[in-house]
Order: sequence, then C-alpha cells, then structure tokens
Amino acid sequence: MNKPQISIDEFNKIEVSIGTVKSAERVPETDKLIKCTVDFGEPNGPRTIVSGIAAYVSAEDLVGRQLAYVTNLESRVIKGIESNGMLFAVGSDDTFAFLTPDRLVPPGTSAH
Repeated sequence: MNKPQISIDEFNKIEVSIGTVKSAERVPETDKLIKCTVDFGEPNGPRTIVSGIAAYVSAEDLVGRQLAYVTNLESRVIKGIESNGMLFAVGSDDTFAFLTPDRLVPPGTSAH
C-alpha cells in the first residue's frame, strides 16, 4: 500500500453505494469487459457500468447481485460504451472478491 494518505475531507468526496445488477453481458471483442445495467434507485433509472472482471465471473452470475460501486466518478467511454460508475472490489487472481452487503438492502444504500 504505497498510496499517499488523504484527509477525511478528501475521503468524504468518494460516494460508494450498493447497486443491484439488472442485466449483464460481455462486451464484444474484449477479453475482460462486462457491461452491467445497475439499479441504484435513482429517479432517472439504472446506470450502465463497464467493469474489467470477466476473468473472475460470468456475466450471467452477476444478474440479481447487490454489489458496491463508486457512483460519483466522471463518466468514461470504454469501447464505445459510456460507463457511469466503477465496481468496488478487492484483490486479483485467486484473491478477487466482490464487496457485498450481508443482507438485502435498498438499491442506492450508501457506504459510510
């Protein structure tokens, strides 16, 4: 862990919320990208979020799961798809894991 320390004010700028994956599919012509439609309980409907996780999970296994996402990042276009958030997960290879609530919570529930 070599990243610089940040203040609590900087940390408070990060918005982590629980989203429910409504649909998921592999992004064609890529090895690791999955495009998800994720419900955060927002009035304008679900968001599209692209994640590089295909090495760890199939798209079908994501549908219905509640996962943690960073929801206040600027949108980014990845392989022509606008992504409006970032999956918040830990590890890699054999240690890869999702951060999930231990019980069902309303979509959009904030981490704190």
